[in-house]
Amino acid sequence: MTKTWLRKALLPVAMPMLAACTVVGPDYRLPDHALVRAPESSMALAKPDYSMVSPAPVPNDWWRLYDDPQVDALVQRALIANTSLRLAAANLRRAVAIYHEIESENLVQGGIAAKTERAQLAGESVLLTEKIPVFNLGDYGISVSYLVDLFGKLARSDEAALANAEASQAALDAARVAVVAQTVRAYVEGCAAGQELQVTERQLILQRQVSALARRMVAAGKSQPSEASQAQSEAERLESALPVFKARMAAAAYRLSAMLGEPPGETAEARAECNALPALSRPMPVGDGAALLRRRPDLRQAERDLASATARIGVATADLYPSVRIGASAGVTGLLSDLGTGPTVHWGFGPLLTWSFPSNGVRPRIHAMEANADAMLARFDGTVLKALEETRTALNAYANELERNKSLRKAKVAAAAVASEHRQLYQGGRLPYLASLDADRTLNRTEQELAASDSQVALRQVTLFEALGGGWKGAPAPIERHAAQE
Repeated sequence: MTKTWLRKALLPVAMPMLAACTVVGPDYRLPDHALVRAPESSMALAKPDYSMVSPAPVPNDWWRLYDDPQVDALVQRALIANTSLRLAAANLRRAVAIYHEIESENLVQGGIAAKTERAQLAGESVLLTEKIPVFNLGDYGISVSYLVDLFGKLARSDEAALANAEASQAALDAARVAVVAQTVRAYVEGCAAGQELQVTERQLILQRQVSALARRMVAAGKSQPSEASQAQSEAERLESALPVFKARMAAAAYRLSAMLGEPPGETAEARAECNALPALSRPMPVGDGAALLRRRPDLRQAERDLASATARIGVATADLYPSVRIGASAGVTGLLSDLGTGPTVHWGFGPLLTWSFPSNGVRPRIHAMEANADAMLARFDGTVLKALEETRTALNAYANELERNKSLRKAKVAAAAVASEHRQLYQGGRLPYLASLDADRTLNRTEQELAASDSQVALRQVTLFEALGGGWKGAPAPIERHAAQE
C-alpha cells in the first residue's frame, strides 16, 4: 500500500525528468589510430625458415607439451597457492565490490530514524522567557529518495567501475601467465643445473682416470712430472665447478617453493629434483600476431583501463549540470504521550535540486580526465609494442640458440673423436701428453657449452611461451586465506 502510494506520488514529478535524461561525455570505442588496429600488428610472428616453430594456435596449457607429470603437478599447485595470485584475486574481489557499491546508487535509497529522549528545551529557543519543564520526547520517521541520473553521471560511474573490475580480472590473468612461466622456469633451471652437474661429474671421473694414468707414466719414466701436475690441475678445476651447480639447484628449488607458496626446505629440494631437461614433443606452436594480441591479458588490462578513463570524462562532465534527487519522508515528532496524534505527524515529498557553478574547478577536472584518457591510450599502444617486441625477441633468441645448439652437437662429436684418438696415441707413447690434454680440455669445454646451451634452449622456450601469453584460461581459483582461519 505504501509503495503504491509512493510510486503514484513520485511518478508525475519523475517522468518529465526521466524523459530528459541524457549521458554526457564521450562514448567509448577503441580509436582507429590505436596501434592494435595497424595491419603490421597482426602479421605472422615466425619467419618462413623457422622450422622449429609452427603457426598452430598456442594451447592454453602449454606446459603439457613437455609431457612431464611433475611439471603439470607443480603448475597446478602454483595456480592454487601462489601468493601473487592470492593478491590479484583479492584486488579483483575489491574491484567487483566497488562496482556493486557504485551500481547501488541507481537504486531507491531509504532509511529509518528513531529517537527517544528525556530533555529540557531552552525557553528562549522558542521565544519564551520562563523555564520549560522536562519532557519525554520522540522523533520517528522514514525517508526514501531516488537520484535522477539526468546527465548520466551514475551511468558513466558504473561504466568506469565495470571497466576497472574487468581490468582487475585481466590483471589476475596476467599474474597467472607470469606464475606459470616462473614456476616452469624455476623447475627448468633446477633441471639444467642438475644436467650440467652430471656432465661435469662424468668429465671429472674421466679426468681423474687420465690423471692416474699420467702419474703411472711418470713413475715408469715415460712422462714428465709437470704433465701429471697439469692433469691433476684440470681435475681440480672440474671439481671446483660442482658446488656452483649444486648452489644453482638449491636456489631453483627455493624459488620453486616460493612460487608454490611454501617455505623452502628439504621437501622443496626433493620436489625440484629431475634427471633431464623437459623437452617439447613437437615444433613449438606460436600462432600469429592477431591471436597474440587477443590472448595477452596485459593488453586487455590496458584496453579496459582506457575504457575506464574515457568513462571518467563523462563523470567529470556531469558535474557541469544540476543534480536532482526525488524524495519523500514521513514521521511523527513530539511528546511521547502525544505521538500518533495529528499535531505530531509530518510528511513531505518532491525534488531536491543542487547545482554547483562551473567556477569551482569542474572544467580543469574535465581536462585532467581527458589527459588521463590520452595517457591510457599511450600506455595501451606501448603495451601492444611491448607484446610484439617481447615475442619477436624471444622467438629470435630461441631460433638462434637452437642453431648454436646444433653446431655445438657437431663440435662435440668431432672433439670426442679427436680426444679419443689423442688419448690412444699418448698411451702408446706416440704423442706428448700436452697434445692429449689439450684435446681433453677441448672436449670438456665443448660438453660444458653444449650442456649450457641445452639449458638455454629450455629456458628460452619458457620465455617465448610467457611472451605468447598462454596459461590463464580455465585456471583454478587461488586458495583464500583469512586471518581468522590462521
